[in-house]
Amino acid sequence: QVQLVESGGGLVQPGGSLRLSCAASRLSLDYHAIGWFRQAPGKEREGVSCISSSDGSTYSADSVKGRFTISRDNAKNTVYLQMNSLKPEDTAVYYCAARPWSCSSHPYQYDYWGQGTQVTVSS
Repeated sequence: QVQLVESGGGLVQPGGSLRLSCAASRLSLDYHAIGWFRQAPGKEREGVSCISSSDGSTYSADSVKGRFTISRDNAKNTVYLQMNSLKPEDTAVYYCAARPWSCSSHPYQYDYWGQGTQVTVSS
């Protein structure tokens, strides 16, 4: 079955960096957009960034623009989220998710989800 596996989370100090990975199996990045979402305790899941399947167009939430960069390696079937200048408010469980073709900011429009990886930004 389709699997999305996130990795790369951890504890980092404010201002630090992390790179998250989302490895997809039994799912082609040629036909699926991959979105990154996050959910902090007591808050709704929110869209962070997304990369579309066809032309690789990327989208990012205003809160992370200029700090987070999404990219993909089709040969490895993996999508990355490079997170720089991390802030305490970035602390959350980060999930990757897949849907056909184009990006969406709505979590319910995604068909497949990973198990999540914890990112904690704290001194």
